[in-house]
Amino acid sequence: MIDKMYDGIIFDLDGTMWDTRKPICEAWNIILEKHPQIQRDTIVENDLNACMGLPMYDIAARLFPDEKEEVRNALMDELCAFENDYLAERGGILYPELADTLYALGRKYSLYIVSNCQDGYIESFLTAHLMSDFFKDTECWGRTFLSKGESNRILMERNNLKNPVYVGDTEGDARSAKDAGIDFIYAAYGFGEVSEDRYVAAVDSFSELKCILL
Repeated sequence: MIDKMYDGIIFDLDGTMWDTRKPICEAWNIILEKHPQIQRDTIVENDLNACMGLPMYDIAARLFPDEKEEVRNALMDELCAFENDYLAERGGILYPELADTLYALGRKYSLYIVSNCQDGYIESFLTAHLMSDFFKDTECWGRTFLSKGESNRILMERNNLKNPVYVGDTEGDARSAKDAGIDFIYAAYGFGEVSEDRYVAAVDSFSELKCILL
Protein backbone atom coordinates (compact mmCIF):
# COMPACT_ATOMS: atom_id res chain seq x y z
CA MET A 1 0.00 0.00 0.00
CA ILE A 2 1.25 3.49 -0.86
CA ASP A 3 1.50 5.67 2.24
CA LYS A 4 0.43 8.89 0.52
CA MET A 5 -2.79 10.87 0.24
CA TYR A 6 -3.85 11.54 -3.36
CA ASP A 7 -6.76 13.75 -4.38
CA GLY A 8 -7.40 11.89 -7.63
CA ILE A 9 -6.23 9.14 -10.00
CA ILE A 10 -5.47 9.93 -13.65
CA PHE A 11 -5.41 6.92 -15.95
CA ASP A 12 -3.81 6.27 -19.28
CA LEU A 13 -6.09 4.26 -21.59
CA ASP A 14 -4.29 1.95 -24.05
CA GLY A 15 -2.31 -0.74 -22.24
CA THR A 16 -3.70 0.40 -18.92
CA MET A 17 -7.47 -0.10 -19.14
CA TRP A 18 -7.99 -1.76 -22.53
CA ASP A 19 -6.30 -3.28 -25.58
CA THR A 20 -7.68 -2.18 -28.97
CA ARG A 21 -4.95 -3.31 -31.33
CA LYS A 22 -7.12 -5.91 -33.10
CA PRO A 23 -10.14 -3.67 -33.83
CA ILE A 24 -7.90 -0.73 -34.72
CA CYS A 25 -6.13 -2.88 -37.33
CA GLU A 26 -9.50 -3.96 -38.68
CA ALA A 27 -10.76 -0.38 -38.91
CA TRP A 28 -7.59 1.06 -40.43
CA ASN A 29 -7.30 -1.66 -43.06
CA ILE A 30 -10.87 -0.96 -44.18
CA ILE A 31 -9.88 2.65 -44.86
CA LEU A 32 -6.53 1.78 -46.43
CA GLU A 33 -8.31 -0.37 -49.00
CA LYS A 34 -9.84 2.87 -50.26
CA HIS A 35 -6.37 4.40 -50.76
CA PRO A 36 -4.41 2.06 -53.04
CA GLN A 37 -1.93 4.87 -53.69
CA ILE A 38 -0.63 4.51 -50.14
CA GLN A 39 2.38 2.22 -50.31
CA ARG A 40 2.38 -0.10 -47.33
CA ASP A 41 1.38 -3.63 -46.37
CA THR A 42 -1.71 -4.50 -44.37
CA ILE A 43 -1.42 -3.16 -40.82
CA VAL A 44 -1.11 -5.91 -38.19
CA GLU A 45 -1.04 -5.78 -34.40
CA ASN A 46 2.75 -5.94 -34.23
CA ASP A 47 2.90 -2.73 -36.26
CA LEU A 48 1.05 -0.95 -33.46
CA ASN A 49 3.17 -2.21 -30.57
CA ALA A 50 5.92 0.37 -31.03
CA CYS A 51 3.32 3.10 -31.53
CA MET A 52 1.46 2.73 -28.27
CA GLY A 53 1.42 5.93 -26.25
CA LEU A 54 2.57 8.19 -29.10
CA PRO A 55 0.58 11.18 -30.41
CA MET A 56 -1.37 10.27 -33.52
CA TYR A 57 0.74 12.22 -36.04
CA ASP A 58 3.89 10.58 -34.65
CA ILE A 59 2.19 7.23 -35.29
CA ALA A 60 1.43 8.36 -38.84
CA ALA A 61 5.12 9.15 -39.37
CA ARG A 62 6.09 5.66 -38.24
CA LEU A 63 3.47 3.79 -40.24
CA PHE A 64 3.68 5.86 -43.43
CA PRO A 65 7.29 7.10 -43.57
CA ASP A 66 7.31 7.40 -47.37
CA GLU A 67 4.36 9.80 -47.48
CA LYS A 68 4.57 13.58 -47.23
CA GLU A 69 3.67 14.95 -43.81
CA GLU A 70 0.45 16.58 -44.98
CA VAL A 71 -0.63 13.37 -46.76
CA ARG A 72 0.03 11.03 -43.85
CA ASN A 73 -1.53 13.41 -41.31
CA ALA A 74 -4.68 13.76 -43.42
CA LEU A 75 -4.80 9.98 -43.75
CA MET A 76 -4.39 9.58 -39.99
CA ASP A 77 -7.30 11.99 -39.42
CA GLU A 78 -9.46 9.80 -41.67
CA LEU A 79 -8.30 6.59 -39.99
CA CYS A 80 -8.99 7.98 -36.52
CA ALA A 81 -12.46 9.29 -37.38
CA PHE A 82 -13.50 5.89 -38.70
CA GLU A 83 -11.77 4.14 -35.80
CA ASN A 84 -13.75 6.13 -33.23
CA ASP A 85 -17.07 4.95 -34.66
CA TYR A 86 -15.78 1.40 -35.09
CA LEU A 87 -14.63 1.16 -31.47
CA ALA A 88 -17.73 2.85 -30.06
CA GLU A 89 -19.77 0.05 -31.63
CA ARG A 90 -17.46 -2.92 -31.09
CA GLY A 91 -15.34 -1.96 -28.10
CA GLY A 92 -11.97 -3.37 -27.18
CA ILE A 93 -10.55 -5.93 -24.78
CA LEU A 94 -10.92 -4.70 -21.21
CA TYR A 95 -8.35 -5.79 -18.67
CA PRO A 96 -9.75 -8.18 -16.02
CA GLU A 97 -11.86 -6.73 -13.19
CA LEU A 98 -11.73 -3.26 -14.71
CA ALA A 99 -15.24 -2.13 -13.78
CA ASP A 100 -15.11 -3.63 -10.28
CA THR A 101 -11.76 -1.98 -9.61
CA LEU A 102 -12.90 1.41 -10.93
CA TYR A 103 -16.00 1.20 -8.76
CA ALA A 104 -13.93 0.47 -5.66
CA LEU A 105 -11.40 3.21 -6.39
CA GLY A 106 -14.16 5.68 -7.25
CA ARG A 107 -15.60 5.39 -3.75
CA LYS A 108 -12.43 7.05 -2.40
CA TYR A 109 -10.98 9.02 -5.33
CA SER A 110 -12.13 11.15 -8.25
CA LEU A 111 -11.09 9.34 -11.44
CA TYR A 112 -9.82 10.87 -14.71
CA ILE A 113 -8.33 9.87 -18.08
CA VAL A 114 -5.50 11.58 -19.98
CA SER A 115 -4.37 9.96 -23.24
CA ASN A 116 -2.29 10.83 -26.30
CA CYS A 117 -5.21 9.73 -28.49
CA GLN A 118 -7.33 11.63 -30.99
CA ASP A 119 -10.44 13.52 -29.92
CA GLY A 120 -13.34 11.09 -29.60
CA TYR A 121 -11.27 8.00 -28.78
CA ILE A 122 -11.82 8.18 -25.04
CA GLU A 123 -15.51 8.71 -25.71
CA SER A 124 -15.52 5.49 -27.78
CA PHE A 125 -14.20 3.62 -24.73
CA LEU A 126 -16.77 5.23 -22.45
CA THR A 127 -19.62 4.53 -24.88
CA ALA A 128 -18.76 0.96 -25.86
CA HIS A 129 -18.25 -0.23 -22.30
CA LEU A 130 -20.66 2.03 -20.40
CA MET A 131 -17.86 3.62 -18.37
CA SER A 132 -18.89 7.29 -18.37
CA ASP A 133 -20.15 7.30 -14.78
CA PHE A 134 -16.74 6.31 -13.42
CA PHE A 135 -14.81 9.35 -14.65
CA LYS A 136 -15.12 12.99 -13.67
CA ASP A 137 -13.15 14.44 -16.59
CA THR A 138 -10.86 13.52 -19.50
CA GLU A 139 -8.23 15.17 -21.66
CA CYS A 140 -6.31 14.10 -24.77
CA TRP A 141 -3.78 15.15 -27.39
CA GLY A 142 -6.58 15.50 -29.95
CA ARG A 143 -7.93 18.47 -27.99
CA THR A 144 -4.77 20.06 -26.62
CA PHE A 145 -2.21 19.11 -29.33
CA LEU A 146 0.31 19.27 -26.48
CA SER A 147 2.48 16.73 -24.69
CA LYS A 148 0.78 14.35 -22.28
CA GLY A 149 2.49 16.15 -19.41
CA GLU A 150 0.84 19.40 -20.48
CA SER A 151 -2.49 17.63 -20.93
CA ASN A 152 -2.11 16.33 -17.38
CA ARG A 153 -1.51 19.86 -16.14
CA ILE A 154 -4.54 21.21 -18.01
CA LEU A 155 -6.81 18.55 -16.49
CA MET A 156 -5.33 19.12 -13.03
CA GLU A 157 -5.89 22.86 -13.20
CA ARG A 158 -9.42 22.45 -14.54
CA ASN A 159 -10.33 20.14 -11.66
CA ASN A 160 -8.28 21.87 -8.96
CA LEU A 161 -6.17 18.77 -8.35
CA LYS A 162 -3.14 19.36 -6.14
CA ASN A 163 -1.71 15.86 -5.72
CA PRO A 164 -3.13 13.21 -8.06
CA VAL A 165 -1.30 10.07 -9.17
CA TYR A 166 -0.96 8.93 -12.80
CA VAL A 167 -1.37 5.26 -13.79
CA GLY A 168 0.14 4.19 -17.12
CA ASP A 169 2.18 1.54 -18.87
CA THR A 170 4.93 3.28 -20.86
CA GLU A 171 8.05 5.38 -20.36
CA GLY A 172 6.15 8.24 -21.99
CA ASP A 173 3.48 7.95 -19.31
CA ALA A 174 6.13 8.09 -16.60
CA ARG A 175 7.65 11.16 -18.25
CA SER A 176 4.25 12.84 -18.45
CA ALA A 177 3.72 12.34 -14.74
CA LYS A 178 7.15 13.76 -13.94
CA ASP A 179 6.50 16.74 -16.23
CA ALA A 180 3.24 17.38 -14.36
CA GLY A 181 4.98 17.04 -11.00
CA ILE A 182 2.95 14.03 -9.84
CA ASP A 183 3.62 10.42 -8.82
CA PHE A 184 3.47 7.55 -11.31
CA ILE A 185 2.20 3.99 -10.89
CA TYR A 186 3.47 1.56 -13.53
CA ALA A 187 0.96 -0.83 -15.11
CA ALA A 188 3.53 -3.56 -15.76
CA TYR A 189 1.01 -5.76 -17.58
CA GLY A 190 0.71 -3.22 -20.41
CA PHE A 191 2.70 -2.48 -23.56
CA GLY A 192 5.80 -0.68 -22.31
CA GLU A 193 8.79 -1.02 -20.03
CA VAL A 194 9.58 1.57 -17.37
CA SER A 195 12.73 1.75 -15.24
CA GLU A 196 12.21 1.20 -11.53
CA ASP A 197 13.36 4.68 -10.54
CA ARG A 198 10.46 6.25 -12.48
CA TYR A 199 7.53 4.93 -10.40
CA VAL A 200 6.33 4.78 -6.81
CA ALA A 201 4.71 1.38 -7.33
CA ALA A 202 4.13 -1.23 -10.03
CA VAL A 203 1.12 -3.50 -10.52
CA ASP A 204 0.88 -6.75 -12.48
CA SER A 205 -2.89 -6.43 -12.97
CA PHE A 206 -5.40 -3.60 -12.96
CA SER A 207 -7.20 -5.04 -9.94
CA GLU A 208 -3.97 -4.83 -7.93
CA LEU A 209 -4.51 -1.06 -7.77
CA LYS A 210 -7.03 -1.75 -5.01
CA CYS A 211 -4.29 -3.30 -2.88
CA ILE A 212 -1.99 -0.30 -3.07
CA LEU A 213 -4.45 2.59 -3.16
CA LEU A 214 -7.22 1.50 -0.78
